[in-house]
Amino acid sequence: MSSTVIRNLLRCSRSPVKNQAACLTARSLQNVCPLPRRLPSSSSLVQVRWSSSTRFDPDGSGRPTTWDSFGIWDSRIEEPIMLPPSIRYGKPIPQVSLSRVGSASLLGQRRVNEDRYYLGRLSENILCFSVFDGHGGSHAADYCETYMEKHIRDALQLEDDLEKALTQAFLELDKALFRNLSYRGNASFLTAGTTATVAVLRDGVELVVASVGDSRALLCRKGRAKKLSIDHTPDRKDERQRVKLSGGFVTWNSLGQANVNGRLAMTRSIGDFHLKKAGVIALPETRRINLQHHHDTFLALTTDGINFIMNDQEICDVINQCHEPTEAANVIAEQALQYGSEDNSTIMVVPFGAWGKQESSLSGYSMSRNLVSSGRCS
Repeated sequence: MSSTVIRNLLRCSRSPVKNQAACLTARSLQNVCPLPRRLPSSSSLVQVRWSSSTRFDPDGSGRPTTWDSFGIWDSRIEEPIMLPPSIRYGKPIPQVSLSRVGSASLLGQRRVNEDRYYLGRLSENILCFSVFDGHGGSHAADYCETYMEKHIRDALQLEDDLEKALTQAFLELDKALFRNLSYRGNASFLTAGTTATVAVLRDGVELVVASVGDSRALLCRKGRAKKLSIDHTPDRKDERQRVKLSGGFVTWNSLGQANVNGRLAMTRSIGDFHLKKAGVIALPETRRINLQHHHDTFLALTTDGINFIMNDQEICDVINQCHEPTEAANVIAEQALQYGSEDNSTIMVVPFGAWGKQESSLSGYSMSRNLVSSGRCS
């Protein structure tokens, strides 16, 4: 649907539509008639019902526009369409609702759950989703869960570019954590660290991911898993070389796992101040992508208790078998434990426009069959 068509819709309403009063329900676009004479302006999300049985005819050709061609929410999920971004991008942009985001965090075989996660609204048009996997205690992960939002907000006051803002937020948060742990007067706290994978969504379209460590972000597009982050481990040649140039070294344990200075299995993190001179940095790698709501089913953020035991496509397939994001998060976390994960398992599932439309490549969901076929049980 072109921006001209959307503007015509607004013009027909004979009412000025501001940024804070401009949404139509996705379900209402199934059967469309002329707009009511006025749109109410008292709320930020306006839901308009249609009474005609005719479908929306954007070009006057008489040919109906099918539901799927709009690329908006499956009929099981009724979400409003945000008109200002829809006009700007020339296509319907559904609102991503925080209340529909699913999450789960399980202890696993550990004594303490050091994973943390956060989701919230940074501004009227910017949402934030994040996971943190702490190590050496939960001090660093706790701090990130509490203060990452503040540092992103502060950065956005000075920088409109989301990638630059997230990079600045990570670095400032790392400095603030050092000051906080130093004030406690316990040297052991300075060995605490955490991964950080943060996704910021602006206008329901512009998605930017920043990450340090080995927690992951993946996007399910057309039923296929699309990586939005790359693990920071000494197994990466570029990261290993950077560590060596910084004065650190890499060793491998009996299981073949690479570690920085024989201590840490990642090359970037928030915290881990005892390894800063060895090249463990808080500078994130970032990735920007524009969502295609008619193809994109969900964003998943996971900690290594899940992504070290299940591959990205496997996660994508299982989630596509589920009806609700909360159900999907619980199924993935539980399945990781069934597969033998001993670590904390945390996942966040953010549904997008194609939720419920993609069919998994799995013929049917079966825990026992997946266990056997994956070779994870004898």
